[in-house]
Amino acid sequence: MDQSLLESMRVVALPMKTNFRGINLREVALFKGEFGWGEFSPFLEYSYEECAPWLASAIEAATKPRPKLYRTSVKVNGTIPALNDPKDIKGIVNSFPGVKTFKVKVGDNLSEDIARLAKVRALRPEAKLRIDVNGNWSVGAAITNLRAIYENLGALEYVEQPCATVEELRELKEKLQVNIPIAGDEVLRKARDPFEIDLSDAVDILMLKVQPLGGIARAHKLAKHHNLPVVVSSALESAVGINYGLILAASFPELNFDCGLGTGSLLAANVAELPIIDGQIQIKEFEPEFSGNEVAPERYEWWKNRVMKTAELL
Repeated sequence: MDQSLLESMRVVALPMKTNFRGINLREVALFKGEFGWGEFSPFLEYSYEECAPWLASAIEAATKPRPKLYRTSVKVNGTIPALNDPKDIKGIVNSFPGVKTFKVKVGDNLSEDIARLAKVRALRPEAKLRIDVNGNWSVGAAITNLRAIYENLGALEYVEQPCATVEELRELKEKLQVNIPIAGDEVLRKARDPFEIDLSDAVDILMLKVQPLGGIARAHKLAKHHNLPVVVSSALESAVGINYGLILAASFPELNFDCGLGTGSLLAANVAELPIIDGQIQIKEFEPEFSGNEVAPERYEWWKNRVMKTAELL
């Protein structure tokens, strides 16, 4: 990794509006290169090996020219954490103005999941619903739960990663007997080699997240290799990472699904504003604003060490 990139590093801690995947504070490292800012923000528990594609994406963003873009703004979905208080759900729904699709986190409690989905449906009756299970269901639980959700709420746009493995997803598709497309996320980005896995008869839609997959060029190669419709989504990044995800989304000639790139609405502070206007976010060029959010010196050193250790694997 180029020394000048490391020297440009800034690290911020961005507070969340609500707990999301166990996180109340999102730490991210940002680097500046010839072509702008790149973000390195693997979750704190990730190993150096799992961090490697995230760092490759950050380096690409800072040092490589942007691809050809087919649009200047991208339609996004709203993301609803596993909340149960109707007031909290309403507040989150209202933070996504004009969006036509909501992704709702489910998986821990079926009756609570159905109530959460019903609340979102009541607040935005015209919106499509998609759910994200993060691989937490067995095949049997997925069949039971998806049929119950279907019976109570009708059609879903898709279910994201209902089970953990390709084999389980294949078995689920075979046995489900309800028309709910399956989107693959962890099955791709956590694979030792995402080009080696066979997604046939297991996954209908490919979830692309620019950092976990190693950047825009590699995400395109994966999309071409697996030859499935794609949804571009985020990994709860700052505005820098979200903007790079928007650039990935805009670099596809065809984009048939609203993208999961509206998660900036879940942050109480950010390094730039990327507002959702009529369900879309505009791609921007900007200089991040760091004031008030930079981490203490010991956290900066922790991230610097993490970057250097990860860089050894590239």
